[in-house]
Amino acid sequence: MGLHYLDEATSEIDMSHPTLQRLASIVAAIGIVCAAGCASLPDTQAILERHEAQAVRFENARGPVSVQKNTAILDELKRRSGDIDILEKQIALEQAINDSPLTLGNKATLLKDGPATYTAMFQAIGQAQDHINLESYIIEDDDVGRQFADLLLVQQRRGIQINLIYDSVGGLNTPKLFYDRLKQAGVAVMEFNPVNPLAARGPWLINNRDHRKLLIVDGRTAFIGGINISSVYASGSILKRASKTKVINNAWRDTDLQLEGPVVAEFQKLFFQTWEKQHGPPLAPKIYFPTLSRAGNDIVRTIGSTPDDPYSLMYLTLMSAIGNAGKQVYLTNAYFVPDPQLRKALTDAATRGVDVRLILPSHSDSALVFHAGRAHYTDLLAGGVQIFELNGALLHAKTAVIDGVWSTVGSTNLDWRSFMDNDEINAVILGRDFAAQMAAMFATDLAASQAIDPQTWQNRPMQFRVKEWLAQLLERWL
Repeated sequence: MGLHYLDEATSEIDMSHPTLQRLASIVAAIGIVCAAGCASLPDTQAILERHEAQAVRFENARGPVSVQKNTAILDELKRRSGDIDILEKQIALEQAINDSPLTLGNKATLLKDGPATYTAMFQAIGQAQDHINLESYIIEDDDVGRQFADLLLVQQRRGIQINLIYDSVGGLNTPKLFYDRLKQAGVAVMEFNPVNPLAARGPWLINNRDHRKLLIVDGRTAFIGGINISSVYASGSILKRASKTKVINNAWRDTDLQLEGPVVAEFQKLFFQTWEKQHGPPLAPKIYFPTLSRAGNDIVRTIGSTPDDPYSLMYLTLMSAIGNAGKQVYLTNAYFVPDPQLRKALTDAATRGVDVRLILPSHSDSALVFHAGRAHYTDLLAGGVQIFELNGALLHAKTAVIDGVWSTVGSTNLDWRSFMDNDEINAVILGRDFAAQMAAMFATDLAASQAIDPQTWQNRPMQFRVKEWLAQLLERWL
């Protein structure tokens, strides 16, 4: 559920209608204005070359490890991963552009779809002892939203402080009374960049949205991913092997991540940075940064992107990972509107023999994004990229696994809005074990997807081509 201003504007257009030329002219004019007035993504190659020589550093629960320990950890990672080139270069780049360290001793649990995610979240919330920090693009006033609200209220009354950030645009359909009920019980509620300019606590930044989904319990457990708080996720997804007949239902396919260990403190820092950036009131004193001990063997880094950064941290991180890939690039993403550099990175990888596969939606809650992404299929297919569209559920996940060792799960879509206008949050996980889980999940989704055949795609109906052309004119704002 990204912010897509003209969500369903082209979904039901009769492309043979005599008003088509007028509509095309209007859309073209809007596209020209938008292109003239917007910023552009950074020259990734120049930035990557600037940071090539950084030395790799790791941290554990006690802080930075010694040089000898650094070397030993990297050597062991390389040994277990087959000395894959992506590791050292990628780690160095991430630490050069990002304040968050690469932390050892974490436990990362993959959560597939809403039911598994909500069950784990409810359990963590129910066991809270000190505080709960919740940040979500969308919190609906529906069955799932009310379950969250009721549980949070129970904990607030027990003396556990609840601090909540919701996005103003993501919350447009949620009644004010929903949040008033929480506030009256003592929950600290923050509206991110209010749509109403009179309510703004600083510059009115209507285009900067908080697309993050982050839950932190007691500063010890964190959840991130693509799942908002909404009943659309309640049924999960039951995927069937792909066939010519698409299975369409109301299920949503998404992915979240539960994290325990030292990396949770980095997610906590990002929550407080957002609270401070929005000029929120002082929060109740709690133990927000407890002493954290080793929880597992996963190596994790937090990537928090905002438009305040000189360039999108997640965009640059992903571009580097694709550029360093030597074997596989497997991307699953709900909203795919790639800029020219991302398209080139994907086709360059395929040209050098990397197995590049994209799992994308076969239908979407945003017709504009759906058709704008499809506008690039022809060039990607010609460049050797394999494209698959998921059947049986509406795809909303945002994940990647590269060379069987580098993985990411988070809120970032592969579109201009996520890279330039939104606050986003991802986790990068290094290691074969977690990547194997990601690859298995990718294989399950792939079995329920239909491959896009280049020749068949060339023969698609004219109305699809026109929708793609119209949507592409607005892709910078999608």
